[in-house]
Amino acid sequence: MKRSVFMKNIMLVCVAGMSTSLLVSKMQKAAQEQNIEADIYAIAEGEVDKVLAAKTADVLLLGPQVRYLKGTFEKKYKAMNFPIDVINMADYGMMNGENVLKQALQLIG
Repeated sequence: MKRSVFMKNIMLVCVAGMSTSLLVSKMQKAAQEQNIEADIYAIAEGEVDKVLAAKTADVLLLGPQVRYLKGTFEKKYKAMNFPIDVINMADYGMMNGENVLKQALQLIG
């Protein structure tokens, strides 16, 4: 497999940043296995502004428990021009890092 030239910055957002930490680990493992350079991190919904002020995101994925924020975030971060989507409920429940990584990469394009 050929190595990715560009680092992918994948932000996961949940209520406290805790429930998605296991998913982040599984996504990082899947990225490593596929030779994809990715900075994957989980944060609490209240931290998004602060984190985006300090680092860029190529995609923002919302945990199913904060899916209601999608419209608000799309308006608020429209100028930053990155896709925002909700993590598939089944993939989230099963902590399927490979599928969530695939979802993120498809959104990035």
